[in-house]
Amino acid sequence: LPDNLKALFRPCAMMVPDYALIAEISLFSFGFHNPKNLAGKMVVTFRLCSEQLSTQDHYDYGMRAVKSVITAAGNLKAARTTDTDAVLILRALRDVNVPKF
Repeated sequence: LPDNLKALFRPCAMMVPDYALIAEISLFSFGFHNPKNLAGKMVVTFRLCSEQLSTQDHYDYGMRAVKSVITAAGNLKAARTTDTDAVLILRALRDVNVPKF
């Protein structure tokens, strides 16, 4: 940018959000018993998907996808109280991601 435009803007620092922490808090709010472990596994799954699968624009493995899986898992937990938390997360991952392919 030219100097006269640079004078109009202030620098700001941006960080990548901690998906695992956000997912852990969201899972905890839905009543999951071991949210730290489940959130870590879910975030690793999405990171591997973004690194190894297609990079086309319509595939989204960011925070929007993590949040949709957490919401689906919370809805499943409310509907099916007898299943374990890990099974509910896996079912939510499957339900959200299979239609993308």
